[in-house]
Amino acid sequence: MYILGINAYHGDSSACILRNGEVIAASEEERFRRIKHWAGFPSEAIKFCLQEAGIDITQVDHVTISRDPSANLHKKILHSVKNLVSVKALKDRLANSRKVVSVKGELSQIFNIPEDQIQAEIHNIEHHRSHMASAFFASPFDEAAILSIDGFGDFTSTMIGTGKGNKIEVIDQVIYPHSAGIFYTSLTQYLGFPHYGDEYKVMGLAPYGEPKFVNELKQVIRFKDNGLFELDTKYFKHAREGVSMSWENGDPHIEPIFSEELELLLGPARQKGEELTQKHKDIATSVQKVTEELIFHILNHLQKRTGLENVCIAGGVAQNSVANGKILEKTTFKHVYIPSAGHDAGTALGSALWLYNHILGKDRLPPIYNAYTGSKSSNEEIESYLKSQHIDYKRYNDEELIETVANALVDGAVIGWFQGRAEFGPRALGHRSIIVDPRRTDAKDLLNAKIKRRESFRPFAPSILEEYVPEYFEKTDKVPFMEKVYPIKKEKHGEIPAVTHVDGTGRLQTVEKGDRYYDLIERFRQKTGTPILLNTSFNENEPIVNTPKEALDCYLRTQMDLLVLENCIISRK
Repeated sequence: MYILGINAYHGDSSACILRNGEVIAASEEERFRRIKHWAGFPSEAIKFCLQEAGIDITQVDHVTISRDPSANLHKKILHSVKNLVSVKALKDRLANSRKVVSVKGELSQIFNIPEDQIQAEIHNIEHHRSHMASAFFASPFDEAAILSIDGFGDFTSTMIGTGKGNKIEVIDQVIYPHSAGIFYTSLTQYLGFPHYGDEYKVMGLAPYGEPKFVNELKQVIRFKDNGLFELDTKYFKHAREGVSMSWENGDPHIEPIFSEELELLLGPARQKGEELTQKHKDIATSVQKVTEELIFHILNHLQKRTGLENVCIAGGVAQNSVANGKILEKTTFKHVYIPSAGHDAGTALGSALWLYNHILGKDRLPPIYNAYTGSKSSNEEIESYLKSQHIDYKRYNDEELIETVANALVDGAVIGWFQGRAEFGPRALGHRSIIVDPRRTDAKDLLNAKIKRRESFRPFAPSILEEYVPEYFEKTDKVPFMEKVYPIKKEKHGEIPAVTHVDGTGRLQTVEKGDRYYDLIERFRQKTGTPILLNTSFNENEPIVNTPKEALDCYLRTQMDLLVLENCIISRK
C-alpha cells in the first residue's frame, strides 16, 4: 500500500511517501524550488517521492492532504459575519479552500494524465490532527499526551489530546482568532523582522535583554484557568479586519498583524533598517519568557488532566528550541518527543500516518530518530557533474576522507559538508552542513563574514557525540533534531566558545554511531580532545542546498575553504 502525504497551499509545502507504513521519502518543496518556505502545490517534492518509491502516480493507493476545508466551517462563517471580515480576506480564504479540494485535478496536470487514471482515494486530514500524528505515531511511546500549537490551520491554533497505540483522541482546542503563534509572529513583525518564518530571530535575540515587558504582554495574551489561553484581540488586526497572505511565485508573505493598540502599549514598532536598541532586546526577552510560560501552563494542565508521563509536541511553536529545553524542568512530564519537522512541512507525514495508523488501524512504524529522507547523489553523479563544470577535485576512500577533513578542521578551515540523504526539517543535521572547529573564538564572526551574512546575535549549534553529552551539558538527553537548547557546563564555555550562546546555552544535536558525520567528529575528538563540531545549515540566505550543483554554487560564491561532496573534495588551495 502506497500513501502519498502532502502539505499544500500553505507555507512549508511538502510531500512524503509511505510504503506499507515505512517512510520511503519526505522533503519540503523549498529544497527543489529554491524559495524559502515555498507555498503552493508541492509538485517537485511529489515527483521526488514517487521516484524514490519507484512508482508513478497511478500506483498510489491513497493521497492525504493536511487541510480540511470543512473543519470548523460553521465557526468560520459565524466569525466572518460577526466581524465583517474584509472582502479580500474572504476571497483569499475561499480561493485557497477551492484549491485544497481539487487535488486530483492538480495531480492530473502535473503528470499530464486524465483524472480518471488516478485511482488514489483522497483524504482531507485536519491540520492539527496531522501535526499530532506527525509527533505521536513517530514517537517511542505507546501512550502519551499530545500538544499541537502554531499560528493557524483549519481555523484552529492549538489542540491537545492523547495517543494510545494506533489511536489519537482530541481533548480540547483553541479556535480562531486566539493563537500563540500569532502572538509570537506579530511581536516578531513589531521588532522589525517582517519575513515569513523570522520568529527564530526573536528567540536568538532574547538572551541579550531582560524581561521588562512581561506585565504588558500578559495584557496581550491571557492564560485561562482551563489550561488554555486567549488573545486580547484589540492588539491585533486579524480578528476583525482579516490579514492578507500572499503566495506570489510560491514565496509566502503575511502583512503586519499587530494593531496600533500594540504600539500604544509598547511604543513605536521598529522600522526597517532601524538600530536594535536595548528596549527591543528587552521586548524580545519578554516575548520569549511569556511564550515559555504559556507552553508550560498548557503542558502542566495537560499532564494533570491525563496523568501521563510522556508528551509529544508539534506545530510551529514547537520549533522554539529554547522553550523545549525547559519542558522537563518546568512541567511534570518525564519524557518528551518532538519530530524533526515539527513545523507545517511535517503535516505531510502526519496526515499519511493519521490515515495509516488512526483510520486504517495499521501497526505503528519504529520510532523515528533520523531525518534523512531527502535527496542524495552518488559519487559517480558528483564526479560527472564536477567534470562537466571543469572543477578540479580529488576523490578519497572513506578512511582518507575522514582524516583529510578532520585535519582541515584542526587547521581552521570552514567546510561545506554534503553527505547522504538530505534532512527533512529546517535544520542541518550533519548531511547538508557547514562545519567549523568549535574551539575558535572567531568562528562566529568568520562564518558571518565568509558565508552566512546574518545577524550577529544568532547562535551556531554544537553537534556532539552522544556519549559525551553528560561531560559538556547540564542535562543528558537524546536530541537528534536540534529541537532543544540546554545549558553548557560553565567549565566548558572556554573550550567551545563558538557554540556557547551569550547566556551559556547551546542548541544540542546528539550524533550516534553508524553515520559518517559521527566518524568525522570522533576523528576530530581524537586529534583535539573535543567531541564536538560547530554545525550550521549549508546555505547562504536560501533554502538548504539539495544537490551537488547548489552546494558547488554556494561554495564558489562564498569563502568556504573546502567543499566535501560525498568522497570528493574541492579545495581553493
